[in-house]
Amino acid sequence: MITSEDIKREAKRLGADIVGIGSIDRWSTAPSQMDPKQIMPRAKSIIALGFRVFRGSLRGVEEGTYFSNYSAMGYGGITYLYMPMTVINLSKMIEDEGYEAVPMGHQSDWRAIDGNGYLFENYARPVAEGKAVPDVMISMRIAGFLCGLGEIGYSKMLLTPEFGPRVRIGIIITDMELEPDPIMKPGTLCNRCMACVRECPSGCIPADKTIKDNVGGYELEWADVDMNKCDQTFIGAERVAEGETGDYIPGSTDWKPASFSPFYHKPRNLYISGKAICGASGCTRACMISLERRGVLKNKFHSPFRTNKPWRLDWSEEGIAKDKPASYKAPYEGLNSVNSKCDEDSTTD
Repeated sequence: MITSEDIKREAKRLGADIVGIGSIDRWSTAPSQMDPKQIMPRAKSIIALGFRVFRGSLRGVEEGTYFSNYSAMGYGGITYLYMPMTVINLSKMIEDEGYEAVPMGHQSDWRAIDGNGYLFENYARPVAEGKAVPDVMISMRIAGFLCGLGEIGYSKMLLTPEFGPRVRIGIIITDMELEPDPIMKPGTLCNRCMACVRECPSGCIPADKTIKDNVGGYELEWADVDMNKCDQTFIGAERVAEGETGDYIPGSTDWKPASFSPFYHKPRNLYISGKAICGASGCTRACMISLERRGVLKNKFHSPFRTNKPWRLDWSEEGIAKDKPASYKAPYEGLNSVNSKCDEDSTTD
């Protein structure tokens, strides 16, 4: 029979950076819509796999020159491509031993609850009494905590000793009984420096309003993040003032570009939800910088991440006029080159 060490070794061979295991009893206080036993009543173990978000994927957002890489390679690509392949292939190892495995990436596109945990109205109904409404959504951050990968920081992000908040989590629910890892004591990494609060560009993380809950026998506390505001901050939107109109979000006149978005209109989504124009300014970048300065992360770098004051844009008419780019000449051959005349149906870059 395969062991916990066999599982971890294979998970890392397949592409996971960190792996932890939690016994199912640690989810005894989970609400029904986030309870893995609603999916697999006979579950005995959950395996959490952590995938690093490259520090370099945040570089272009920090400089204000290259935004799509974080959304594609540091967010959407991990969530919708790399992570699913890893948990799928690891699940084969488990099912080859005669145990069920439910492979789960960070996808929850059919979930029955919103970002605050409330059921969507007229969305779905339980198939029998005592059953959760489909689809159940497992909290991946909580799974990471309960499997011993890290702790929940003040920002509600999972912080790991290796990468801090730069991590995405996938899990496997199985009826195979595996040796669990110890849970990290809360407060091991997060010292409540409040960098996440100060640098969230829209103030989505309050300093004076928290949520407390018992998770796996531990009393946890994190900020009561304004998820509705976070949804708009995430895509670089700011609500217009009374009497104004904006066209930043297609189909709405209520939003304009925020000072941390360089785009006149929200760019198209990458991998369904990859559209992180804010670049996780407070919850990830500020937290990462703080943890690195304290020297507590295992993934170390030769140079500090931030060397300049964070940029902001003035979207008033005066600000737009001031920052208007100089006339642009096509590279290499110039605008008069025959090679610069592209057919309208061309698919080349």
